[in-house]
Amino acid sequence: MSARPRRGHCYGLTAQFASAQDLLEAVRTSRGAGYERIEAYTPYPVDGLAEMLGLEKSPVPLLTLIGGVIGAATGWFLQWYSAVIAYPLNSGGRPLDSWPAFIPSTIELGILGACLCAFGGMLWLTGLPRLRHPMFDTPDFERVSRDRFFLCIRSEDPMFDLEQTQAWLAGLSPLLVGATPMRPEEPA
Repeated sequence: MSARPRRGHCYGLTAQFASAQDLLEAVRTSRGAGYERIEAYTPYPVDGLAEMLGLEKSPVPLLTLIGGVIGAATGWFLQWYSAVIAYPLNSGGRPLDSWPAFIPSTIELGILGACLCAFGGMLWLTGLPRLRHPMFDTPDFERVSRDRFFLCIRSEDPMFDLEQTQAWLAGLSPLLVGATPMRPEEPA
């Protein structure tokens, strides 16, 4: 006797497809039926999949720009403050705030700030580092890196009902339909 996972103990229901076209059709049909919390896993990028899933544009480029501007402004300010306020030194009759000397360090600190914000923003927005994901327990999920395409309807979806969603996925003609259980937290 096998116990069926309840909604709270199930990450979602998955359907396995053999081709990208089958997956795209399944995503289009599922979105049209009203499912919102849909994930897709593919062995290679599939054109149009992100738009069909309704993924939002990433804020990482904006974070990168902000980090670059803050880094450059910080570099400029540190050099200006040390040359003009903290330790003014007249060198060859040049002005204290001789900006051409500040450019290389300002550019380098701008690049450093942009890189740090891009990397940190990517980690924060993706929830990494995540060493274990519930999808890893899906039957045959290791084939997603070779030749299979997976569609997952999350249990957090407002329309999710275990039996109805399973019947819906089975109607999409997948190779296999299964539930992805949530792993219980390991005791400390």
